[in-house]
Order: sequence, then structure tokens, then C-alpha cells
Amino acid sequence: MSRAKRKPLPVEPVLADIESLTHEGRGLTRVEGKAVVVDGALAGEQVRFRYSRMQRHFDEGRVVEVLSASPQRVPPPCPHFSLCGGCSLQHQDPAAQIAMKQEILADVLRRIGGVEPERWLPPLAAGHWGYRRKARLGVRYVAKKGKTLVGFREKGSGFLADLSRCGVLHPDVGERIGAIAALVDGLSIRDQVPQIEMAKGEGPCVLVFRVLQPPAAADLEQLVAFAAAHGLRVYLQEGGPETIRPLPGQAVDLSYSLPDFDVRLHFLPTDFTQVNLELNRLMVRQALELLDPGPEERVLDLFCGLGNFTLPLARRAGSVLGVEAEAGLVERARGNAQANGLPNVRFEVGDLYGSLEGAPWTEDHFHKALLDPPRAGALQVLDLLPALGVQRLLYVSCFPATLARDAERLVKGLGYRLRAVGAMDMFPHTAHVESMALFERA
Repeated sequence: MSRAKRKPLPVEPVLADIESLTHEGRGLTRVEGKAVVVDGALAGEQVRFRYSRMQRHFDEGRVVEVLSASPQRVPPPCPHFSLCGGCSLQHQDPAAQIAMKQEILADVLRRIGGVEPERWLPPLAAGHWGYRRKARLGVRYVAKKGKTLVGFREKGSGFLADLSRCGVLHPDVGERIGAIAALVDGLSIRDQVPQIEMAKGEGPCVLVFRVLQPPAAADLEQLVAFAAAHGLRVYLQEGGPETIRPLPGQAVDLSYSLPDFDVRLHFLPTDFTQVNLELNRLMVRQALELLDPGPEERVLDLFCGLGNFTLPLARRAGSVLGVEAEAGLVERARGNAQANGLPNVRFEVGDLYGSLEGAPWTEDHFHKALLDPPRAGALQVLDLLPALGVQRLLYVSCFPATLARDAERLVKGLGYRLRAVGAMDMFPHTAHVESMALFERA
């Protein structure tokens, strides 16, 4: 039996009143009782939209005209906003964006976790433009356009957007998107460069060119000359992460500082670091204020990475243990501790999503703990915390749903109270919600 043909999309724009915003930052309306999520719409607006996709449970559309605008609406500064999928909220005032993220966090905690905090922390926010110091950019030579594209995907599409600049990337790269694309376009292997990864600390920005074929000598000369002309550094990646290497004369020591704690962290271009340096500094400061480690206390830092929280904790606590699954990050965290003169901190390799049986640190005692897990959350290690003696816990989350799930376990299963929680705007102009929650055992 042949598959039924998909119903063609309506051609004419549809008039709609936008009821609210979804957790992805899109407007929600209903047409003949069916939910439609509309890109570019804000709550309370009346718009005309055109369908972009029709599905069984809900449809999708894009604004073509705003008839009655929300007071939160602002002109998107980026000329590529309507096309590029790198941002979704440039049309909303930044103060309203973070307020919305706080509301999303409250809704998810209540709906998924069934928990309410004793108090709400003021949302954390920093600069809204040029904040991204880490990004992975797609690269593709498009024969029909006769040029190479560099940047993010189009909204709702696998195609790369045709960008000349990007306002959320650090200006070292964001203002040079067009120049970087022209550079790749002039290489003999322009169709063999699928990706460029950027990494910036407080010095020169590194561009890691992923190549599927070794560059010719003339290509290498062009890359080095471009780096010199723009104050950048160029690395190549010809295989896995272990193949990343700087071109001759291009090596640079990537690092960033946390001035409140007299700490400097060194990292490699593909190491995980927070993309927003100014927000990260505010986040670490708030984490230390809430956890409030004392000189006689032992603190546990799980999912510690390079030591972003571990080293500042060591400035205040009696001793700190950081646990991280990736051996390379642990090695560099140890180097960071030594470089910062912190003998009261140690690091261990441990798979916090696997079995921890036999790990010596699980027999230790800790007064306080900090968790900074990936999107999957930290459910697998939560039951260990009471046995370790942890009375106060600071949970840094990059995904509200897993924070809510874990909060339910901590509060309803392990005897902790949710003392405080608040959102953080790590990724302005996107719907991404980061947050911080403080728990204490009753």
C-alpha cells in the first residue's frame, strides 16, 4: 500500500492571537482547536502567520506580520535573525527574556518535580551581545551560491544560513564570519572543511579547522596569513580530538580568570568551558555565596571539569575533592590547582553515571557538595549524598527538566529542602535555561 501524500500547506497567512510562549520561546496559538507554535511571535500579540509544517499533534508557523505588538517586542538587531537558527528571541527585550526563563523554571519545577523553593534568587544576567567564546560553526561550499557558508543552521532546516556576521559570537569571530567564509572559499580543500570550532579565553581566539583532507602548502600559508592579519590563531583537526594541533607559530595558552578568587584556569580548545565568561564569573560568585564553605569544612565537587568551581571553593574551604569522568580534564584540573597554588584540592577520575563501587572517596565525609552535571542531570549520584554526610548542596543545572526530576528525589526521597533557586541567562537571545538551586537537609 502506498504512503498517503502529505497534505499541502495552506498558502494564505492566518490571523491569530498568541496566548503564551512555549518553553522554546515560540508563540502558542490555536486554529480550529489545534495548537500551532509560531516562530517570531510573543505572548499577547495579534499576528498573521504562514504555516511551515503540519503534524498530528501540533502545527508550526512563522510570523509574516505583527498587527498588535507586545510591549516586550524590540527590533532584532541582527539582519539574519529571521533566517538563522542560532537565536530565537532577539525580538524580545533582554529583561523580558530572563524573566520568561525564571517563569519556565518555576513551571517545570512545579509540574515535573512537584516542588517549590522557599525563596527565589534574582535572575543572573550579564552582557547580551558578543558573549559566546565557544561555538561550533558549520562550514559548507554551496555550488548553487558559488561560495562557502560558515555559521549556524537555518531555522527549522539542516541548511547553513548565509551569514555575514553574528552578534552573539565574540567579535573576534562574530564580526569576521564573512571573512572566514571567504578564506575557506579560497582553499584548495574548501569542500573538505565541514566545521570550525572557536575557543577564546582572555587572549587570542583559536579557530580549529576540521579537515577531511590534508591542506596543501598554499592552503597552510593562507591560513597562517589570515590569522596574522586578524589577530587569531589557527589549529587543524585531521581526525579525532587527539589530532588537534596548532599550525607553526600558532600555539597559544588559552585561559580565563576568576578575579574574585584569584584563580586562572587553563584549557585546550575543545575542553568544556562556559561560553559566557562574564556570566560564569557571576555564577561562580553566587555559588560560593550560597554554599558558603568554611575553613574547617570538606567540600565535594561532582562533574567538576577543569575546576571552574573546585578551585574557587578551595580558596574558602578546608579541603575540596573534584570528581570528573574525563581523564584529560582531570589531568588539566590538577595542573590548574598546582598553577594556582592550591594544595588543599585533589581530583579523581570517576564515571558518575556508572558504578562507583570501590571508589575510595565514596567512603569519605563531606560537609557540603556542588553538582554541575550535563543535561542528563545527576540522579545516579543523589542517593550517595546523605551517606557522605552532605548537609548543604548547590546544584547548577543546564536543563530544567532534569533539575526538577532530581529536586523531587532530593526533597521527597532524601530529606533535603529546596531553600532557593534562580535562573541564569548563560545564552541570551535563546530559549536555553540555566539555573542554580540550593538544597539543605532538614
